[in-house]
Amino acid sequence: MTSPDALRPLRRPTVSVDIGGVLVGSGHPVVVQSMTNTDTADPDATAIQVARLAHAGSQLVRVTVNTEQAAAAVPPMIARLRDNLGVDVPVIGDFHYNGHKLLVEYPSMAAALAKYRINPGNVGTKHHDVNFQTIVRAAVEHDKPVRIGVNWGSLDQQLLTELMEANARLAEPRDARDVMIEAMIESAMRSAELAEETGLRHDRIILSAKVSGVRDLVDTYRLLARRSDYPLHLGLTEAGMAMKGIVASTAGLAILLNEGIGDTIRVSLTPEPGAGRELEVEVAQQVLQSMGLRSFLPQVSACPGCGRTTSTFFQEMARDITEHIKTRMPAWRETHPGVEELKVAVMGCVVNGPGESKHADIGISLPGTFEAPVAPVFVDGKLDRTLRGDGIVAEFIGILEDYVDRRYGTREGALA
Repeated sequence: MTSPDALRPLRRPTVSVDIGGVLVGSGHPVVVQSMTNTDTADPDATAIQVARLAHAGSQLVRVTVNTEQAAAAVPPMIARLRDNLGVDVPVIGDFHYNGHKLLVEYPSMAAALAKYRINPGNVGTKHHDVNFQTIVRAAVEHDKPVRIGVNWGSLDQQLLTELMEANARLAEPRDARDVMIEAMIESAMRSAELAEETGLRHDRIILSAKVSGVRDLVDTYRLLARRSDYPLHLGLTEAGMAMKGIVASTAGLAILLNEGIGDTIRVSLTPEPGAGRELEVEVAQQVLQSMGLRSFLPQVSACPGCGRTTSTFFQEMARDITEHIKTRMPAWRETHPGVEELKVAVMGCVVNGPGESKHADIGISLPGTFEAPVAPVFVDGKLDRTLRGDGIVAEFIGILEDYVDRRYGTREGALA
């Protein structure tokens, strides 16, 4: 079988950056990350949200550090996370405008964080380089990596003006969009160069250049990938809510990941009022799994339904099996190594049902309208048994549980 990596166009190898034990770049699996939206000055609420994101699968979690109260709350928040909640996910500090002051005035906060995120456009205009270097020196002192995160909406205006004026003097000026993209890349590269001149090691830097349009994202990162060997953090900034945010983020990430561009990703969704942040983690995982780059959860294939499946029974069964797997995964992940590779099929009629079920590890083909009321179950490509009656869902879930136990065994000592 051809490895997914063998099908991906390769950018030149990146360096590897260690973020609190999570390795980013240099061929390591693409890392999923997320960010809290609690007030970091509330250590309890923030610790709980960090833990929820970590349990959802976020390997890195970023928190806002924007005030003295937030800076002071970071060490007790991380202590609660580690000691009370038993979560050791690396926590990243997000700094804008006053990071150069907070990192100096709150050294325990600077030491507790696993990484700092700096936006070169938000470190000041008059003392830009001085403030930027102050943050970098804190990172060097505490041996922390840094993400230099340029953003379309907060681009270094002095640099942008400089490039726009130079473009205007050309005999054939470039499109303003192209100059904006060049300004973002130039901001990231100049900042990385200044960081290294200040003493930060090459293997302690990650770059990002986030925009809110899919085509802009793809063009920007293609150019950035050619210009550097730093690991790249991907994400469509301000992606939006629900379907729009999911589709736009997936479209941009999939193109770049398929070209071998990207070492860590975030799907920046706007949650529904009062909702949690876990959906953005699940979407990021599904993007990577759909691309064949990583496996997080057994995949359930189910047909969309048509006139042959006027009953909602197979839809309900697909839903119930998917929810069962999602509920069981925390325990399975600990006791059944490799179960995330499992492929399940729940099909609605005879047209593609038996074939799809044979291609899956375990599958069921339900009777469609006017078909015989029998549901063949296929295990490892062969007909295993045929189910009938009202207990099909419970019976199939029982078969699924037995299959998981038999195929993936149990991790030694996990059940002790």
